Amino acid sequence: MYKNTGAICPCYRMNTHKTFRHGQILRLVSDQRIANQEELRRGLAAQKLRVTQATLSRDVQELRLIKTHEGYKSSTALPEEPAPLPPLARALGEFLLDIRPAENLLVLKTPPSGAQPLAAAVDGAKFPEIAGTIAGDDTVLIITPNKKSRESLQKKIEALVK
Repeated sequence: MYKNTGAICPCYRMNTHKTFRHGQILRLVSDQRIANQEELRRGLAAQKLRVTQATLSRDVQELRLIKTHEGYKSSTALPEEPAPLPPLARALGEFLLDIRPAENLLVLKTPPSGAQPLAAAVDGAKFPEIAGTIAGDDTVLIITPNKKSRESLQKKIEALVK
């Protein structure tokens, strides 16, 4: 049994690193052409994330990435489904805990280490209402030009969560 010594449980820390790494992998394959696992490993290494080939293979399988002639793609972003919303809907379902509106700002609360992958998915959706996105550890701040834009964006995000 794990004794509470005030330190973070190693299993918890491992899962948060894995969640963050998965978010970075999804961001990499959606932002650029990644032809093979070596290119994916180099992309992660450029972000100071070192992974073994075995870990990367498991990540690719767990994320259900499919290798196409254009490189790795999320199976939810293939032409049969409307892109780029499926990755956002998936990220919202996995990470979103609460939505808090404030004038022209939208604050998305996540579990620890959930903000980065959620922000990457929000950015990938390329909503016209978004002026900028900032992610911390458990909070994503979305900035819109005005309250009306924030309300429109909030409705879109809430519809994806249902």
